[in-house]
Amino acid sequence: MPPDGITIPILGNEFVIHFYGIIIMLGAIAGGFLAAHEARRRGYNPEIVWDMLIWLIIGGIIGARLWHIFTPPPSSIAAGYTTMYYLTHPLTAMNVRLGGLGIPGAVLGGVAALFFFTRYKKLNFWIWADIAAPALALGQAIGRWGNFFNQELYGAPTDLPWAIFIDPAHRLKGFVAFEKYHPLFLYESLYSLGNVLLLLWVSRRFEDRLKPGDVFLVYLIVYPLGRFLLDFLRLDASMVAGINFNQTLMAIVAMASSATLFWRHRTARA
Repeated sequence: MPPDGITIPILGNEFVIHFYGIIIMLGAIAGGFLAAHEARRRGYNPEIVWDMLIWLIIGGIIGARLWHIFTPPPSSIAAGYTTMYYLTHPLTAMNVRLGGLGIPGAVLGGVAALFFFTRYKKLNFWIWADIAAPALALGQAIGRWGNFFNQELYGAPTDLPWAIFIDPAHRLKGFVAFEKYHPLFLYESLYSLGNVLLLLWVSRRFEDRLKPGDVFLVYLIVYPLGRFLLDFLRLDASMVAGINFNQTLMAIVAMASSATLFWRHRTARA
């Protein structure tokens, strides 16, 4: 497996720039360029995107960290990083290198940041949510490769030709004897890339029939559906009251978004 970062010697000390952080930022920047392109195509000032991006990054990171803190996976709990531990150790809670980030929280935090940004700038939230949706999916497609360098987000053991090798130090308890696993991060990355193409196609093919917010609703159908299916391969799923919390939530979001999209166009036809 590749190293997890770049080591830079500074004044006799070693400073590590982790690939995970680099890739997350690359995903955010790529998403920014795509959103700027979509804004320009729709007749809006693309410079708004770069002002908005700072808000979304901050909101996304805060939301992603809080999501992990309140829904820690079994591996974090086994290591002693429970929700109560985080709440009583605020410095540890802010250290994203311990436990990591949760994508559902990143989406929620980003949406909240977008809401406040559009209120502050007196913009239409739903229009800018549509502009941001393909960019969000692109950021996810790129950002998931950070899990590759961290040797995390792998699925069940498998002997398939595209299986990835996981070092023993990064194998979950109960799976130490297995060497190769499903590259779950890759599956989600490719699925998210397909989601980008779908959202861009929908925004153009049905442009004359779409209402503000429709493209974002399609995102809230497609991504949760894929995440729901992929979670069947996940080994370290967050459990709340004995159920896979993330998988259950994804099913609810996908169904609610589908019903909302159907209803708003059904009433329009009526």
